[in-house]
Amino acid sequence: MEALLEFFTRFLTQFQSPTLAFLIGGIVIAALGSKLEIPDAIYKFVVFMLLMRVGLDGGMSIREANLADMLLPAFFAVLIGIIIVFIGRFTLALLPGVRTEDGIATAGLFGAVSGSTMAAAIVVMENEGIVYEHWAPALYPFMDIPALVVAIVLANLYFKRRDGSSEKVMIWPIVKESLQGSALSALLLGIALGLFTQPGNVFEGFYDPLFKGLLSVLMLVMGMEAYTRLNELRRVAHWYAVYAAIAPLVHGLIAFGLGYIAHVLTGFSPGGVVLLAVIAGSSSDISGPPTLRAGIPSANPSAYVGASTGVGTPVAIAIGIPLYIGLAQAVFGI
Repeated sequence: MEALLEFFTRFLTQFQSPTLAFLIGGIVIAALGSKLEIPDAIYKFVVFMLLMRVGLDGGMSIREANLADMLLPAFFAVLIGIIIVFIGRFTLALLPGVRTEDGIATAGLFGAVSGSTMAAAIVVMENEGIVYEHWAPALYPFMDIPALVVAIVLANLYFKRRDGSSEKVMIWPIVKESLQGSALSALLLGIALGLFTQPGNVFEGFYDPLFKGLLSVLMLVMGMEAYTRLNELRRVAHWYAVYAAIAPLVHGLIAFGLGYIAHVLTGFSPGGVVLLAVIAGSSSDISGPPTLRAGIPSANPSAYVGASTGVGTPVAIAIGIPLYIGLAQAVFGI
């Protein structure tokens, strides 16, 4: 009982994080009818800066890391992305009032990764003094791309069975579309620069000092966007709201369990386990929607984007991050 009380105390303490406060603040001012707006160009610039910082840090760390240590976590990241899509395909997509293609697209978006949620977790973990492998953010594409590819392939297979077509599903265009997405492009560019160049001075003098301030702006925007997207979600089946509230935590706990296995087998750090759980519990908010719009054009964006931004992302950040950190503190004693 005492251990459980300590866990909930640690969990509630996480809500004092400035990162979560800005997210909640954005939701509150939008609910109050504020006319505050952050221009879309600034939002995109902030996302680019954050992911470049994460990518540079990851690339420099990969250069110094033992690549063998990355193999099992990377394999688990791929596996998690695929599992999440299949969970959504055979739960949400089969519920009453949910069109199959909408359910698959929603599952794909929740299998893909939110760079902003990952960045928020990194700030919280650094504030808490939780150590993680700095190559761990590089697990992002290992989960993101397979999830989007599998979702689009499943949707196309469903269409072909429904229509009686025998045309093959092309995989490479889906992968290419994912790689060209703005969020993944920025992250991969940062990783490449950190891996093959010497960006230490510009990283320490420019990207790193701005990280927390820019993240607070992003969280404010995402809070306002989350409240706005709730209106879109009301137009579709209520099952989306239920799925979006539960799925991020289920996905994160699955990843936490697999991360624990990696910890036992390879020494994957507790902080790395937390970060793996965070990216599994996130849902893509930047690159995923345009990729799915192109890959599953008949799916309703109000369903999958509304579920992700309106419910899934606030749950992943406000509940998921504190939950995984508290769980890691209880399990690993950090």
